[in-house]
Amino acid sequence: MFENLATLAADPAAWAALLTLIAMEVVLGIDNLIFISILSNKLPAEYRSKARRIGISVALVLRLALLGVISFIVGLTTPVFTLLGHGFSWRDLILLAGGLFLIWKATKEIHHSVDPDPTPDMFDSQAVNRGFAAVIAQIVMLDIVFSVDSIITAVGMTDHVAIMVVAVIVTVGVMMLAADPLANFIRNNPTIVMLALGFLLMIGMALVAEGFGAHVPKGYLYAAMAFSALVEGLNMLSRRAARKKREAAGQAAPPPQH
Repeated sequence: MFENLATLAADPAAWAALLTLIAMEVVLGIDNLIFISILSNKLPAEYRSKARRIGISVALVLRLALLGVISFIVGLTTPVFTLLGHGFSWRDLILLAGGLFLIWKATKEIHHSVDPDPTPDMFDSQAVNRGFAAVIAQIVMLDIVFSVDSIITAVGMTDHVAIMVVAVIVTVGVMMLAADPLANFIRNNPTIVMLALGFLLMIGMALVAEGFGAHVPKGYLYAAMAFSALVEGLNMLSRRAARKKREAAGQAAPPPQH
């Protein structure tokens, strides 16, 4: 299954395919990383980094395992039944389940963010379980969805399994390095949390659309995400400038006369 790496290393086309695939996988991994960051931030501080490491490690194991059964993964795109004139494959069903879960989870988190009395909420009959095991279980569930989509994308870009393996390992390494800084940034900027939840809601809708056979170009999604992040960045700079101006005005004010 694994080609001679020395032969591939001497092939410029193989390097081009590897770099393109790494870039694509890193972009696709952003969705996974945002979800892991938001969930892990719900845990006590001493468990957050551990949850991220476990979640990303599971993503690596799942991707490598799926590459080991590449013929099975390719078969996931074969329709297994037809409904209303559309043939649904196992990949479609996985994307549908993952998309619906993301929509449900993002909606619930938005509800908790805006409701002044979020417990009990509109989804649960009892308090939300923020336990470590519950967070890991949700991360693993979405890891499966994102891993299947990631590997199917990789299969469509190259025929060399060795290139796919290297790309997956590099991508997950980048995710591991970026996990804590991203999660800390999201936690320290409350408005970013709502923006990230909006991203997850949009990604969930895109996954549902993909499950029903409506292809949504990823470029549109990431362009919208980048534009929203740019606007929020400008808002953050504006708030910081206003805060510094207030602080400077307070320091310049004369002391009260007695």
